[in-house]
Order: sequence, then structure tokens, then C-alpha cells
Amino acid sequence: MQSLRKYYRQSATYKIFSAIFRESISFLDTLGKISENAIDVIKYLFKGGIDKKELIYQCDRFGISSLPITLSIVGMTSVIVASQVASEMVKQGGGNFVGLLMTILIVRELGVIMAGFAIISMIGSSIASEIATMRVTEQIDAIKVLKVNPIQYLFVPRVLSGMIMMPVVVVIASVVGVLAGAVTAKLSSELGYRAFFDSMWLGIYMKDLSVSIMKSICFGATIALISCSCGYYAKGGAKGVGEATTKAVVWSFVAIVIIDMFFAIAFFF
Repeated sequence: MQSLRKYYRQSATYKIFSAIFRESISFLDTLGKISENAIDVIKYLFKGGIDKKELIYQCDRFGISSLPITLSIVGMTSVIVASQVASEMVKQGGGNFVGLLMTILIVRELGVIMAGFAIISMIGSSIASEIATMRVTEQIDAIKVLKVNPIQYLFVPRVLSGMIMMPVVVVIASVVGVLAGAVTAKLSSELGYRAFFDSMWLGIYMKDLSVSIMKSICFGATIALISCSCGYYAKGGAKGVGEATTKAVVWSFVAIVIIDMFFAIAFFF
């Protein structure tokens, strides 16, 4: 019986199911910790007592520092899409709708999703590695010894800065994306700027702008919360810092795609 059990544990089937089980437990454990931290953050947001100096620093980091890479990604993505769509629509007689299509695409999805990806790559990974380093070097334990709550000190300013600055970044990125699309449409299909911008207003409404802003607020809070949580529970030295950073990036990517799907179903399905 023991030899049969030993043989089974060495089989590929056992290893696959064991890996799936471990990953499922890790997933549920991480999800529970993030949810618990989210509740604590909301509690401290209502209680007040936020460090304004730290909040301003995090807002600068979350918004101003990430703006160049965000604008570059959104602008180049808009150029890629417009260069392929504009010429084909003009050939098919749909040139008067190029501006409408590009604006809807950028305002509803492209601007906010690409901005989210850029901020995850630059700011989310930075936050996770920073807090993970504090954890493995016992700086967080020192904060607790000083009777300072780590959630209030580390999480709240970052989450709040994400909620404040992400909409600003998304609005600026969307404007740059629309302008880049207009220039690209002009160069690739000789579509006039007037035709592009006149068609913008045919199907874009305040609802689209409002949903984009709400989505960006959720994205900012989610990215900051996941990055902080993954860093906060890091362990194992330098290897643990790397694993926490990787987990924060992957989880943030997955989370904002899921949130985006829920928004699409709720408002546009």
C-alpha cells in the first residue's frame, strides 16, 4: 500500500493536481487578504487622519511620473489602430465615421485600459517592490513597534492617490489618443480634420465619459491596493521581493480586465 502511494505521488497526475490545489489555496488566501485590507483602507478613509504630505508625494508619483509612458503607450496604440482602420473605412465609403469610431474606442476602452497597463507596469510594480523590501528588511515591524498602523501609513495614501490621479491621467491620455488618431487618419487616408472632429459628436455621450471616469477610479484603487497587499505579505528575502512584484503585476492585469468586463456588461450590454 505504501509503495503504491509512493508511486502515485511520483506520477504526473498527482503533481498536476497538487500544483492546482496549491495555486487554488494561494489564490483564495491572497484574495482574502486583499479583501481584508480593502475593508481596513475604507475604514481609515472615513476616519480621516491621512498624512497629506505623503498623499501629495504619492499623487505626484502616481500621476505626474507615470504620465510620459502612459501618453506614449496610448498615443502609439491610437496611431496603430487609426492607420489600419481609417484607410479601410474611407475605401468603403465610411470616412465620415472614422472620428466617431476612434473616439468611442479611445474613450470607452483604449484610453483607460492602456493607461491602466502603463501604470501597473511602472507604478504598481514599484509600490509592490518598495513595500516588499520594507517587509523583508523588518521596517514594517519597526513601524508597528512605533504604534503606527501599517495599513493607515502605507496603504491609504497610495490607494487614495490612485483614486485621485488615475482619472486625470486617463482624461489626458484620451485627449492625446484622439489627437493622435486624427493626425494618423489624415496622413494615412487623407481624411480631413474637420470630417474627423465633426463625426466625433455623433455617438459620444456624457454616459461614455462618466463610465470612463468611474472605471478609472476603480482601476486606480485596485492597482494600488493589490500592489500594496502583495508587497505587504512578501517573505523570503530578495526572492520574495521578486515574487511579490510579479504577483502584483499579474493580479493587477487580471483584476482590471475583470473590472472592465463588468463595466461593459453593466453599461453597454
